[in-house]
Amino acid sequence: MTTKQAEKILFETYTIVGKASLLPGEIDTNFKIQVNDKNTYILKISPENSDEHELDFQQSIVAFLADKNTAIIAPKIVLDANHKTISTISLDAKTTLKVRLLTWIDGRVWASVNPQLNDLRFSLGVKAGKITKALQGFHHPKAERIFDWDIAQGVWTKKYVHLFKPEEKELVSYFLNTFESVQNKYSELRKSVVHNDANDHNILVSEIGINPKVTAIIDFGDAVKTQIINDLAVACAYAIMDKNDPLDAALPIVKGYHASFALEEKELEFLYVLIAMRLVISVTKSAINKIENPENEYLVISEKPAWNLLKKWHKVSADFAHFSFRNACRFNAHPDQEKFENWAKQHTFSLSELFPTIHKNEIHHLDLSISSTFVGHQNDFNNLDLFQFKIEQLQKEVPTKILAGGYLEPRNLYTSTEYDTIGNYGNQSRTIHIGVDFWLPQNTPVHALFDGEVVILENDIGDKEYGGLVVLKHQQKDFCFYTLYGHNTAKSVLKHTLGAIIKKGAQVAALANYPENGNWAPHLHFEITLSLLDYKTDFPGVAYFNQIEVWKSLCPDPNLLFKMNGFKENLIDVSADILLDRKKHLGKSLSLQYKNPLHIVKGANQYLIDAFGRKYLDTVNNVAHVGHENFNVVKAGQHQMALLNTNTRYLHENITTLAKELLETLPKELSVLHFVNSGSEANELAIRMIKACTNSDEIIASEHGYHGNTSGTIHISSYKFDGKGGKGKPKNTHIFPIPDAFRGKFRGENSGENYAQEVQLLIDEIHQQNKKVGGFIIEPIISCGGQVALPSGFLQEAYQKVRKAGGLCVSDEVQTGVGRMGKTFWGFQFHDVVPDIVTIGKPLGNGHPIAAVACTKEVAQKFANGMEFFNTFGGNPVSCAIATEVLREVKREKLQENALKVGDYLKSELQKLSEEFPIIGDVRGQGLFLGIELVDKQLHPLAEKTDYVINRMKYFGILMSSDGPDHNAIKIKPPLTFTIKNAKEVIFYLHKIFSENFMQII
Repeated sequence: MTTKQAEKILFETYTIVGKASLLPGEIDTNFKIQVNDKNTYILKISPENSDEHELDFQQSIVAFLADKNTAIIAPKIVLDANHKTISTISLDAKTTLKVRLLTWIDGRVWASVNPQLNDLRFSLGVKAGKITKALQGFHHPKAERIFDWDIAQGVWTKKYVHLFKPEEKELVSYFLNTFESVQNKYSELRKSVVHNDANDHNILVSEIGINPKVTAIIDFGDAVKTQIINDLAVACAYAIMDKNDPLDAALPIVKGYHASFALEEKELEFLYVLIAMRLVISVTKSAINKIENPENEYLVISEKPAWNLLKKWHKVSADFAHFSFRNACRFNAHPDQEKFENWAKQHTFSLSELFPTIHKNEIHHLDLSISSTFVGHQNDFNNLDLFQFKIEQLQKEVPTKILAGGYLEPRNLYTSTEYDTIGNYGNQSRTIHIGVDFWLPQNTPVHALFDGEVVILENDIGDKEYGGLVVLKHQQKDFCFYTLYGHNTAKSVLKHTLGAIIKKGAQVAALANYPENGNWAPHLHFEITLSLLDYKTDFPGVAYFNQIEVWKSLCPDPNLLFKMNGFKENLIDVSADILLDRKKHLGKSLSLQYKNPLHIVKGANQYLIDAFGRKYLDTVNNVAHVGHENFNVVKAGQHQMALLNTNTRYLHENITTLAKELLETLPKELSVLHFVNSGSEANELAIRMIKACTNSDEIIASEHGYHGNTSGTIHISSYKFDGKGGKGKPKNTHIFPIPDAFRGKFRGENSGENYAQEVQLLIDEIHQQNKKVGGFIIEPIISCGGQVALPSGFLQEAYQKVRKAGGLCVSDEVQTGVGRMGKTFWGFQFHDVVPDIVTIGKPLGNGHPIAAVACTKEVAQKFANGMEFFNTFGGNPVSCAIATEVLREVKREKLQENALKVGDYLKSELQKLSEEFPIIGDVRGQGLFLGIELVDKQLHPLAEKTDYVINRMKYFGILMSSDGPDHNAIKIKPPLTFTIKNAKEVIFYLHKIFSENFMQII
């Protein structure tokens, strides 16, 4: 059927003149009809063998929804010239077709929407549920018919399994057999007419770029009377394709459907296998169609995604999926949760029954959470002898109690990759502890609290595994539960046999030491679970935070048995309270990153970790120069802090040791150091030096430059005094245009000379006022200005002009120094100049408040004019010990070389991205101090899209930040420990986000 033929049929049948364009379809040939250049109708042409009663069934549904006057957006029937809803036409003497015309509904099809997030999937569930609710009471003779796409009839696929490869056949057969095994209960579920085909091309979504919603579900060609839950299974099956975690993706759909049309608990038991059966039907249809209609690509469009999903779905525990669906509908995740809780209320046990040789029945809570100071640094925790010593010392303080804790405690202790995976939100780790730990000496006997059958026996070897593991099954009258005992000696565990009954009071196991117990200090991991899911030799003791509501129901609090005081309640979100206290007690000018601020409680190398254990890859915090909480740096500070912290009026070798380490990195001309506490103080001191040396306070600085938060540094920071709340530049500050070769006053590779001439114009202006030039200050890469790299030759020429006028040149290295540039240790070295003064900031102390000013002997001599320079804690022994270790860490770990290698790789990959996505107008910077600028085709800044990227990257667990006068530059300045793997992760998710609808530019 051609578009010309369709246009002719439209006119002859409906007397409508329109332009037709072909749409995809399995049975019908569909055309979009435009009238006066507007989408107006959809013309549906059915083959001559079509059952007119079935077509009437579809038309009757549309009419029924229209008559009910619901809020559902649905197409309306257009009558033909003879006032019929279905027309019969003849193409020729042999070909008769059925024709229908419906009004067009505007919107994007689901398949074109990127990204498809939880809110969108929820709205899909809501819309599908509303349609099902609206169709209650609808009847038609053709509603019940033999139909391949009806999941309830899906066993027809069994005779086609021979079309598949062996591994595919095994997968399909598994789900077919499962489906057949539940027919008796499944056949009794509620039935009604449902849409039955919420696929990628039938779901319409609003045009809104951010947070779109499903507006309509069209095409009732597959509607059928069937089990209602099948309709939800269809919607899920299509909408969760191509997701790393399909179960997680399905839950918002289930939740939304239930919000519109209440599901019954018994229906949810079958949803897992029904989703699989829809996929089985889909891949079977594709296999058949490839044989019968090899030219029709639409018929196999979802084959590959369907197979991928079917394979992933097979790896999902059917029971866990069922519990998750229940939780999404606000039922208890586990059906027996209430039964267990009622049983536990009627039974109480003592710790002396679990540990008869200990004779203690009280606990002292041991906090091992992410923010626990008892745990300390991860390296300290991994030193098991040290950790055990700390346990023993604490035990001496509370000799009558057992150290215990841990239920629902967020922990960052699990370093094995077995705890990590990639979910729908980026990398994720199992961090929420779902048992209770009892910290007791090795060989402590563990006894049964009640009779139980041995169902798991395992010597679970491996780092951070269970070691000797026993699981007992406890059958009650109408439910059962299990108790788990981990970290025992293999001998004490393996003496049992599977199926054996361990009586109440009998010994279950004995606690092991490391490495036998999985490399832990001796303790018992005690856990209750109401289901073993699909586990045969293991069972999780730690869960993902995003699944914790399900795990809380599945694995109840063990203290329900003991009913003891002293355990800490975990997973309480206090971020709102902290935010409220900030607003009440802190200055209003303090800002927070992100619309929903993060509650960060721990740092670990290139990661920041929130209160619930989510790790965020940090590309922003260059202050953590050698990695967050670098172990050697932390220890250097701790050791010195335990000895002495005082001022520089006493002799101490730490300050001279640091001076020597620092001077080794600087040109010989810069031979004198002054130590202060911050970059702001360093630049403030540089201003004082300029005044002392030149008798002038006339400072030349760059537009959008930032040099500190003191009054003096604000006065030379255009970024501040030209921004919100600023009062403009002081008379003695002289600002030249930001030397931006991309979007600045002068552009291109040879713009350096032009910008240097702007500096000369300011020098001339100062002289015209009969004043002297004091100094010139600039960052080697202008950070707050948008990571603007200085054009070639600019700094050399500017220095020459300033010095010729008698001024001093200051290089602000607060952000760029100490190896970050990769090719050079200091930013100024990249431009082949030697400043008179260099200012160094907190990266020198890895975040600890220490900074420095390096200057020439000439400057130092003139500054020493009789007025003492004294900074109470500038250069104190603790700060100096920390800074020395930072410098040594940079050298020892070759972090400057790493900055070069990783930075060059990252910059190269960003440049490749810019070729694919022209919205990335510029990629700039050196080493691990990079920036990308987002612009449209006319180079207009795109601040809103920049903000979108930053918030979407946070969604995937990567922290980024923007800067620049137009807030359209993304800065990348991570700790120098950043790896190629980290860089690849950043590029992967940037590519993903730049592909999204909102990021496209016209």
